[in-house]
Amino acid sequence: MATILAEVAEALQIVFTSTANAAADRTGFVQRTSKLTGAAFVQALTFGWLANPQATLEELAQAAGTVGVSLSPQALEQRFTPQAAACLLEVLQAAVARVLTADPVAIPILQRFPGGFTVLDSTTIALPEAFASLWPGCAGATSAAGGRSSLKLQVRWDLLHGSLHGPFVHAGRSSDRRSPLALAPLPQGTFHLADGSYFRVARLQQLSDEGVFWLSRLLPRTSLYVDERPAQTISGLLANAPTDMVDLPVRMGKERRIACRLVAVRVSPDVAAQRRQRLQHTIRRRHRQTHPDCWTFTEWTVYVTNMSATLLPVPEALVLARCRWQIELLFKLWKTYGRIDESRSAQPWRVLCEIYAKLLGCLITPWLTLIECWQAPNRSMVKAGHVMQWMAAVLALGVAGVVPLEDMVQRTSHTMASGCTVNARQKRPAAYQLVAHPTLIRGLG
Repeated sequence: MATILAEVAEALQIVFTSTANAAADRTGFVQRTSKLTGAAFVQALTFGWLANPQATLEELAQAAGTVGVSLSPQALEQRFTPQAAACLLEVLQAAVARVLTADPVAIPILQRFPGGFTVLDSTTIALPEAFASLWPGCAGATSAAGGRSSLKLQVRWDLLHGSLHGPFVHAGRSSDRRSPLALAPLPQGTFHLADGSYFRVARLQQLSDEGVFWLSRLLPRTSLYVDERPAQTISGLLANAPTDMVDLPVRMGKERRIACRLVAVRVSPDVAAQRRQRLQHTIRRRHRQTHPDCWTFTEWTVYVTNMSATLLPVPEALVLARCRWQIELLFKLWKTYGRIDESRSAQPWRVLCEIYAKLLGCLITPWLTLIECWQAPNRSMVKAGHVMQWMAAVLALGVAGVVPLEDMVQRTSHTMASGCTVNARQKRPAAYQLVAHPTLIRGLG
């Protein structure tokens, strides 16, 4: 614990002091000697919004006072400039580059993969239209975050070691499957799980060649080959399935035909009805028909993997596939509690500064959980986030040098370890219960 404690304290100290001051100089946010240094500005916004994601200018000015700078709310508002946003973005990028790792979590099925158990996904944040040229979005998209300007956050999370890669900031219109994080190499022996938007046969072949294990949902229209039979889609393959579970070797992709294993399990009638309803809603919203495979996926849960049935039996495959929701819950934590996609202001540069500063705050919670909380399979990131909110001012004092930082980090981490856990459930087992005992899985939606 002592090593990771020192690493977290060092990361906080460097990122929020020397890195922030250097970024302020490079971006022109600080052009002369001023009481509001880059470090004080970044600290005030990050810890101010970490304590209260809906903080007013007055409360942010008070946060600046906590780190030793006397500033009026009006003076602070004038500081929300393009240079301020550039400074915060540079600090965020430096923080993201510091990937911290804890001892492996005590879950045997995850420890089966020595390289790590990585989950990859992205989420999008709508921006004011003033940033359409800086951060172009998906104009004409129907989602709330798909306007003329938006940010896409790419994140890869290792659920074995706790290391967080990201959030890397990209334009909202950028492709998931071609993002640098999606194409980054992974250690041999890693288990890789990604959202369907990253599905690409060539990439899966590359991962197999690198000794990486992968599990992925199958996408519509994908060509499948069984034995020497002509190419089929999943609809044709499952049309006459004699049982509610299909587990067979296939070759996937019209050109590459990579060897893999198909796992398909029929869902309950209630789940199938819900899926059909969602698909019908999507068809009406997009005003176009969909591929027949999409209707097949309403009745079946379908995965492809390069792991054998010996290494990954069907119940374990279904449970590990559900682990992708852990990163969705992380995004929910950032948006629901961190409110990274909300602002009290309509001033564009203040909105952008707020997003960057809040994302910096979102990184601090995963860092501190690595010290004493990560090894508990039933840890609760939501409860850990609550601890961070009311310990934010204490950490700010530590970063500012008013009190010993490492002591404050340890106290915060110890508080997390004392009660930030998920209660066991009988009717709907929690994720940690399913991973520990895959036979508890019920329903396949």
